[in-house]
Amino acid sequence: MLSDDTEHACMAAQAFLASRGDSRRFARSLAWRLRGWFAMLPAGVGLATAKAILKLWIGFPPHRSGIYSAGNGPAMRSPVLGAMLVDDVDRLREFVSISTRITHTHPDAEAGAIAVALAAGYAMRGVVDPATFLAKVRPHIIGSGLLERLDSAVQLAERRVSMQIYLQEMGLPPRGVSGYINHTVPAAIFCWLRWPGDFRTAVEEIVLAGGDTDSTGAIVGALVGASVGVQNIPVDWREGVIDFPRTSKWLTRLSDRLANMPADGPLPLCWPLLPARNALFLTIVLLHGVRRLLPPY
Repeated sequence: MLSDDTEHACMAAQAFLASRGDSRRFARSLAWRLRGWFAMLPAGVGLATAKAILKLWIGFPPHRSGIYSAGNGPAMRSPVLGAMLVDDVDRLREFVSISTRITHTHPDAEAGAIAVALAAGYAMRGVVDPATFLAKVRPHIIGSGLLERLDSAVQLAERRVSMQIYLQEMGLPPRGVSGYINHTVPAAIFCWLRWPGDFRTAVEEIVLAGGDTDSTGAIVGALVGASVGVQNIPVDWREGVIDFPRTSKWLTRLSDRLANMPADGPLPLCWPLLPARNALFLTIVLLHGVRRLLPPY
């Protein structure tokens, strides 16, 4: 089933379709989609995102709803924006800033989201060389604590080190890659640059690294997917997605609308099914958690 990361990517895509290029319409549409998503009782909600959506519900406008947090939530919404706007970096930065600040206001959160958006856009243009990528992204993240860690991640990708060596060199804790944006984004970009043509290996390596694996896996999947295309995502993984109402067919139709803009606006979603879907998702997660407490471990 899909994680909240994919749901947020879909909401960003839907809001972009609704905006027809107008940033204010994008902000309003994304805000209402976040409100609706939260009302359906999703199983996975970051603390900053939950607080921001509650502020939206009580009347705060999108530009004032964000929480001062450097979580990685904005980075899971930004790849689709990078894919759509890479040819106009100023508009890309504007839309990513709106998408970020609606939930997270820390400067590093925005810098990380912009880095991921640019990576997704450049991936679609065939730019997967570490040095070239860093040169292109450096001017857009000045003043952020992220840049030094990105430098190190790119150097390690150029050296083609293992994921284990990467974690050691970056001083990450034994529990893996955290949800802190300055941990998540360099690790995701490392995996993209280290295995740019191997979707399965890149995603498996970031997941096996541990930590906030649904978000790190989603971001790496977005970047490497932008590089290789859907035809090079493992067939067994694509066929293994069983979810509703955001089915594989629905996701394909959404991507088709984005690819063919201007299209007919957002894709209809059978939202009354979402509470039942979310209850099922939560049940499955809890059952997995209980199973891990029992032998054989």
